Amino acid sequence: MATYNLKVNGKTRRVEVDPATPVLWVLRDHLDLPGTKYGCGIAQCGACKVHLDGVAVPSCQLPVSAVGNQAITTIEGLSATGNHPVQKAWLEHDVAQCGYCQAGQIMSAASLLKSNPKPTDADIDAAMSGNICRCGTYLRIKEAIKSAAKEGTSSSTRK
Repeated sequence: MATYNLKVNGKTRRVEVDPATPVLWVLRDHLDLPGTKYGCGIAQCGACKVHLDGVAVPSCQLPVSAVGNQAITTIEGLSATGNHPVQKAWLEHDVAQCGYCQAGQIMSAASLLKSNPKPTDADIDAAMSGNICRCGTYLRIKEAIKSAAKEGTSSSTRK
């Protein structure tokens, strides 16, 4: 066991876990943040995506010992009010069906828009390729990302 002071959703959280414990299980089992989902366990489906210093990464294969001083943001920390442009666009486009993959999808989309505020269709396809939706809502996901990009652009010009 080792003690880690993790920056999670803007707060420092102390955990004592085995260094090989995946961040997914630290979040869910030790920090009571169940929004990050377990999907495949091999970093292929995207359900477990979180932001590590703003970049979407699968948390199921990321050992807690590799995090260091990087900030972790989960779906719970993306927006306290659910008011992030991607979250709003998800509702507007009625993206979720079963909803299981949606936290990972949203985290990937938010990371994309942070690094590329005006993505092309090809950019969206590339950024979202690590996320699987068994319900097949890919077209709505793409439309929601485009809407969020427009929202982000229009809100940044109003400031």
